[in-house]
Amino acid sequence: MDIYRLLPRTNCGECGEKTCMAFASLLLERKKDLDACPPLSEDKYASQREKIAELLAPEIREVVIGEGEKAVKIGGEDVLHRHELTFFNRTALFYDVWDTLPADKLRERVQTITDWRKFYVGKFLRLNGVAIRSVSNDAKKFEECVRIVADETDLPLALCSFSEKVIEAGLSQVSERRPLIYAATERNWFAFVELARRYGVPVALFSPSLDTLASLAVTFANKGVRDLVLDPGTLPTGKGLAETFAKFVKLRRAAISEGKKEVAYPLLSVPLVAWLTHKDPVEASYWEAVIACIFIIKYADIMILHGLEPHSLIVERTLVENIYTDPRKPVSVEPGLRIIGSPNENSPLFVTTNFALTYYTVESDISSSKIDSYLLVIDTGGLGVESAVAGGQLSADAVKDALERFGVEEKVKHKTMVLPGLAARISGETEDKTGWRVLVGPKDSGMIPRWMEKSWPPEWLS
Repeated sequence: MDIYRLLPRTNCGECGEKTCMAFASLLLERKKDLDACPPLSEDKYASQREKIAELLAPEIREVVIGEGEKAVKIGGEDVLHRHELTFFNRTALFYDVWDTLPADKLRERVQTITDWRKFYVGKFLRLNGVAIRSVSNDAKKFEECVRIVADETDLPLALCSFSEKVIEAGLSQVSERRPLIYAATERNWFAFVELARRYGVPVALFSPSLDTLASLAVTFANKGVRDLVLDPGTLPTGKGLAETFAKFVKLRRAAISEGKKEVAYPLLSVPLVAWLTHKDPVEASYWEAVIACIFIIKYADIMILHGLEPHSLIVERTLVENIYTDPRKPVSVEPGLRIIGSPNENSPLFVTTNFALTYYTVESDISSSKIDSYLLVIDTGGLGVESAVAGGQLSADAVKDALERFGVEEKVKHKTMVLPGLAARISGETEDKTGWRVLVGPKDSGMIPRWMEKSWPPEWLS
């Protein structure tokens, strides 16, 4: 209501909504932004727009690293627990390279990070950025390393050194790409303030002391540098790991529950430290993944990691995707009639729901078995088969509507469909409502090939 009172309240519809009240609700849920309301850009509404922007500002400051389509947004959160609203900006995963790597190995590693992808629930998961570490502490060597990395990838970058001279050498190559510079401390803070102001880049602040970290943040903010990321340190084992966990929770609670704006910034974790304590590569990658998973959940907004082994990397990236999926919205696909392979009018017609995991499992099982067929995807509001049958979203009426809506009869002349085994109880009613014959398939789509051997074509098509 506070937002609504500050809107023009003309119900002009220019935002695409029928009323200003509806627009206010969408602003609050971050489904619309202020630019969608043209009247608010008029001078007479300037003060109201500013007040609305203050009301809508997230509790944790949103910081952008990088430029263009691949830039990553971190922070910008309003809640401690995703079920309270949702989390908006995924934990950004930056994997490291270092300036003592030979040039050919450096290019190879950068390309591995850039090209990595994993198909998951209808899309490809990718990595977010490259963290360039200065191991040599040589400004010239670091500058050349940054140049090579910049030539090889368009991913966002983080430049990592406690030396302002080394960082500035790296910035000379990529400042226009808005890298994160890591890290300012109580010893080098003045030089990092100047670098952040001169180049207009976000900066990470590091201190194991939360009081010092807060003091650094206030100092930078007072100097006009507000795109900050806080790193309280990451200790990889035992009591140290427990203390690190407690620091992350304290910082996020202080920012959101206690309203302490001086620490209301994104948090950075460095699971890479597992490689400093565990010499065995398998053990190190295992513990790096454990640490990463802890802080993906509580509350790291960006991470610097090392291991590219599938057994750790896939776990880290998949958890990010799952934690940052809106719990209020089932992951779904568009309903419709899908063509698998090269079907004809006598090919089987399978039925499934539009819950993404169900759809991609069924589609994968059918296509990998090279079964030329049609797949009718019913709009069940993103529910799986069993839940949708129980809730009435997958019903005879829903199937009838989809058959008509998507013109299935124009392509499938035999008027026979295959319902999932978990939908067997609606088979009779579906036959009555649609006039189609219904076969009940297996409960597990992985069994479709064996089912096909025994049950397709049915006797009335033979």
